[in-house]
Amino acid sequence: MENKIVYQIYPKSFNDSRGRGEGDIQGIIQRLDYLALLGVDVLWLTPVFRSPHVDNGYDVSDYYHVDPRFGTDADLQALIDQARLRGMDIMLDMVFNHSSTEHPWFQKALQGDVDFMNRYIFVDNPVNWQSKFGGSAFEYVKELDKYYLHLFDKTQADLNWENPIVFDEFVKICRYWLDKGVRGFRFDVINLISKPDVFEDDHQGDGRRLYTDGPNVSQYLRKLGAKSFALVDDVMTVGELSSTSIEKASQYSKKSESGLSTVFNFHHLKVDYKDGNKWALKPFDFLELKHLYADWQKGMIENDASMSLFLNNHDQPRAISRFTNESFEGATMLASMIFTLKGVVYIYQGEEIGLPNAYFDSIRDYQDIESLNYYKILLKDHSEKEVLKILQERSRDNGRTPIPWNDDIHYGFSNAEPWLGFSKAKTLWTVEDALADKESIFYFYKNLIAIRKSDPILIDGDIEFIDLDHPNLFIYTRADQYLCIHNFYDKVVDYELKEDYHDVVINNYSDFKIKKDLKLRPYESVVLKKVI
Repeated sequence: MENKIVYQIYPKSFNDSRGRGEGDIQGIIQRLDYLALLGVDVLWLTPVFRSPHVDNGYDVSDYYHVDPRFGTDADLQALIDQARLRGMDIMLDMVFNHSSTEHPWFQKALQGDVDFMNRYIFVDNPVNWQSKFGGSAFEYVKELDKYYLHLFDKTQADLNWENPIVFDEFVKICRYWLDKGVRGFRFDVINLISKPDVFEDDHQGDGRRLYTDGPNVSQYLRKLGAKSFALVDDVMTVGELSSTSIEKASQYSKKSESGLSTVFNFHHLKVDYKDGNKWALKPFDFLELKHLYADWQKGMIENDASMSLFLNNHDQPRAISRFTNESFEGATMLASMIFTLKGVVYIYQGEEIGLPNAYFDSIRDYQDIESLNYYKILLKDHSEKEVLKILQERSRDNGRTPIPWNDDIHYGFSNAEPWLGFSKAKTLWTVEDALADKESIFYFYKNLIAIRKSDPILIDGDIEFIDLDHPNLFIYTRADQYLCIHNFYDKVVDYELKEDYHDVVINNYSDFKIKKDLKLRPYESVVLKKVI
């Protein structure tokens, strides 16, 4: 699976075919040739199932049908078929930790039906766990005189995986979509599905240490695979993991077991959290970033497991804004790093054209429920100006602004006012700009994909990290054949080559020349190869 390149699509912001201001499935179909030109293999769609969209589709009310805002079931089938004709498969996003409170099951639970209440997690007395979106993780239902657990928004009720009826339903859902031709599943916050037998107050934190990586997660995943996706050839599965460890992540994605193909961990995307707090800003810790990558690469390889390689997704600010100066060199340096590490490469829509953060300057611009919740919470201790600055750095809407396709009205995304505004960055490259310029970020990505697929060493070869404490450079080798050097800073950095390298495989400065004493320019990235 590590030879495949996954491209993540946030359908609502990708391309609007109906002039409604929101992207849809037909809009994706219209852009399949663009994605095929890039050279990707798998298209991961964030949820397109029926949903009230309190959390942009991660609150599912029907796992078997497409939400009308995205189109029809026939549209999704057409996308599956049309993508396959172009050599690409579809990966669906499965939200199995919780459902929408509008799901028929939960509605029956609210009526006091014990069978359906047992499909969720109701308690008489709540503990002090905090929702990841702020506030208590328990919501009181007056009519039942009970509380239900919601680790996310109160409209996202946690499901009870201990109940065999619930588990059997997940198997049924996976089989249904496999029969439709889907060949990939991304499982949302999947390491939260196994809750403790006894709920206790957390006197050290917000509760996550008590409910994360529960005792039965590995067992559930192996069983789910054995009954569904492991029965079909060439199905790719990825698990999003919250606050996990290398040991646990390895258990979930061991190649020798019928668990997941690969996993997402987010430790490397917390290196700019002050004291571990997402909403407290600080410059990113470069040394921590490198050591985290080194530890995870080594740990996953030793445990015969696979990790996902990514810096962007729908829940993260844009890496080009987060780690660089939003230049061509900054964008391509980050890409070169991701494509030369060991694991499964993920590209998030817009990344391949250098799409930056949103830079919204008013709370009225934001749509993300987490951002809106924390805006109110942060105002208790900060001025509005300070809160807006924090949101500019941290809001999930940074990764959700619509794709600017061209310079037409609404950047060619839609004929109508988009559901979310476009980035207000000073420079906003469009896809049309990128395709017209053979030296653009897009073609750099296209070239990276071709290079990675051309040599198994970049996929299967060992990795060794060098000079991890270097203050500016990230350096490693692949199978002692490739030397990868990435300058993470906007300044010139000296580096002396210790061995002879004769081939320049990748470089983001066109005039680079190999010499013993290198002067790496701002955000310069170079991959060299020995000639044998």
